[in-house]
Amino acid sequence: MEKEIDEQLQGQSLVLDTKIENTKKLYIESYGCAMNFSDSEIVASILSNNGYNTTQVLEEADLVLVNTCSIRDKAEQTIRKRLEKYNAVKRTNPTMKVGVLGCMAERLKEKFLDEEKIVDMVVGPDAYKDLPNLLAEVEEGRDAINVILSKEETYGDISPVRLMSNGITALVSITRGCDNMCTFCVVPFTRGRERSREPQSIMAEIQDLWDKGFKEITLLGQNVDSYLWYGGGLKKDFVNATEMQKATSVDFDNLLEMVAVAFPKMRIRFSTSNPQDMHESVLHVIAKYPNICKHIHLPVQSGSNRILKEMNRLHSREEYMTLIDKIKTIIPESSISQDMIAGFPTETEEDHQDTLSLMEYVKYSFGYMYSYSERPGTLAGRKMEDDVPEETKARRLQEIVDLQQKHAWQRSEEFIGKTVEVLIEKLSKKSKEEFSGRNSQSITVVFPKENYKIGDFVNVKIESCTSGTLKGVAVGYSDMN
Repeated sequence: MEKEIDEQLQGQSLVLDTKIENTKKLYIESYGCAMNFSDSEIVASILSNNGYNTTQVLEEADLVLVNTCSIRDKAEQTIRKRLEKYNAVKRTNPTMKVGVLGCMAERLKEKFLDEEKIVDMVVGPDAYKDLPNLLAEVEEGRDAINVILSKEETYGDISPVRLMSNGITALVSITRGCDNMCTFCVVPFTRGRERSREPQSIMAEIQDLWDKGFKEITLLGQNVDSYLWYGGGLKKDFVNATEMQKATSVDFDNLLEMVAVAFPKMRIRFSTSNPQDMHESVLHVIAKYPNICKHIHLPVQSGSNRILKEMNRLHSREEYMTLIDKIKTIIPESSISQDMIAGFPTETEEDHQDTLSLMEYVKYSFGYMYSYSERPGTLAGRKMEDDVPEETKARRLQEIVDLQQKHAWQRSEEFIGKTVEVLIEKLSKKSKEEFSGRNSQSITVVFPKENYKIGDFVNVKIESCTSGTLKGVAVGYSDMN
């Protein structure tokens, strides 16, 4: 399960600089995880070169695209409500075309054209380069669909337009797809098998971002620790690679070190990790380089071995705890965050207590917590009865959330009296007289503006906190400037 982007960004329409020669208008919304928002930047880049400027006014659009998420039923219901809104606009602008992109498009395929009569185009995550051809089909009056999943496509040759960016931080995609067949997850069915992007194209994209003044990147993938480049192709086919390909292959610790060395004044984050694929070598790279942020998002989903097996998580409770011990030993200052599912099929009170006890063992800095939502097409959806009552799910989820809140307070209080490095990203939500940024551990820090500016790295002495925010005063620039 991928964590979603900040709720405030869900459904935000995207805009980029206009090209005088472009005559058509594109309105594009994104929902779901960071990968979807990154993909929307790729789509906008492709369409910018095919006659479209973006607009934030839905009513004036020639083409409306919604990049969708299938991770939970709630996400899909949100999309259907947005389609109702588009339908209302289309009554007054009948030439407007509507397309659905992303995971929901891949899951429903042709059904979308049948169920949602206003949808003209259905495009899966690996078919964005086909958009000009699909649009030509639509212009001819035909419905258009391409949901073919690719063994090769990584969009490494597309330079994304930075739609969501503050000019300071950016997402850089390094892998696509996932080979981990967790029984609750639609990602392997909507994004295909795992393949990695060519390292030099990643380095070139980061160089371009550096040249444009960006200060922080997040290396992005469904499972970044599984990154493996050996000349192209699926990860599962690495066993058939030549001896030369194996000898010159690049895995995640190699890539992370390449980026850290090449861009010593740029902050590096990565997401998302998978416990069985995170090797100790990666932890030593993180510890070695000060520009690699000391935060690891390590989804566990449950603390019960029985439930982990039902989920096909490929790691046990004990293996996960051993990995946590290694992180705390090798990178003692690292924060750790989680994904957790409450009420998976057959979950008992004993299983739930195992989850709470695991949380007590780790004491996560923050997390993303959900009650189980059956997803059609997944193994759990096909083979398991959703047998935990909704009120039981809600109660267990609340207990998980309450415990996480307690641990978040404890982790925040550990920073009081310490000085942390902060990259200033924006104004504080609550006051225009304060800046907001994150420390290396990905915890929000708020402090008075003084004479600093957005994009500066500053040292901030922490004086107080809430469960999710550190408050302090800047004491000077950091060495990262």
